[in-house]
Amino acid sequence: MRRKRRVPESHSDRWLVSYADFITLLFAFFVVLYASSQVDHAKMNALGEAIQHAFQELGVLPDSGLPVSGAAAGKLPGTAAAPAIKLKHEADLPGLKKQLEKALAQEIRDHSVALSLGPDGLVISLRDLAFYSSGSAAMRRDAQASFSRIVAVLHGYDLRIEGHTDNVPIRTVQFRSNWELSTARATGIVQDLITERGFPPEQLSAAGYAEFHPVASNATEDGRKLNRRIDMVVLRSGAASTAPEPSTVTPQQSSTPRREL
Repeated sequence: MRRKRRVPESHSDRWLVSYADFITLLFAFFVVLYASSQVDHAKMNALGEAIQHAFQELGVLPDSGLPVSGAAAGKLPGTAAAPAIKLKHEADLPGLKKQLEKALAQEIRDHSVALSLGPDGLVISLRDLAFYSSGSAAMRRDAQASFSRIVAVLHGYDLRIEGHTDNVPIRTVQFRSNWELSTARATGIVQDLITERGFPPEQLSAAGYAEFHPVASNATEDGRKLNRRIDMVVLRSGAASTAPEPSTVTPQQSSTPRREL
């Protein structure tokens, strides 16, 4: 007798396998979404403030005027505070002038330091007699405290250090002319700022102008005192690190005898 062929049984519940796989994937998807949503909001806010502050420092975003937290001031959670770097293109020179006026109130009253805003930036004039002995390029020890208060607020700014003299000729063992004296004083300050104060060399320049950029007449002793100076120029945006425009005051020949040591 011929055997009948067995017909395979149909399983109507095979769809459950695919459904179970789909549910498993869907569950994993929502687990990932849930895990992604559980972040430390405090750290995220701190990071956002720090990024905003950095863009404001670079001038990309305008300053909102709102107070910033420690993170925006340069300290992220778990990191050391980073020094705020002032960029020359966004330097608040009038604000810096007021800050220096407060720190140097006594020196300004004594006329040993003068502050002024010029075309190139903020000019901090150190009077010769208050900071240097005659014919010397070494800063006096009793002037170091005043100098330290000045440079304490100048980190991060582009500076041009200018040496100036009066028109009285000088010829000493160390310096054969006012050119050499003015240049030595300027480069001496630059060297001090780099080696002792930690200033970046690329933000500094030095120049010696001898008697050829006076701010007063050399015909009087009072005028010559004003012309003997070191100018620390905090450069504003676009100011070139080159010689300033010549003064409109013509140097006068003096009958004062030549300084010789």
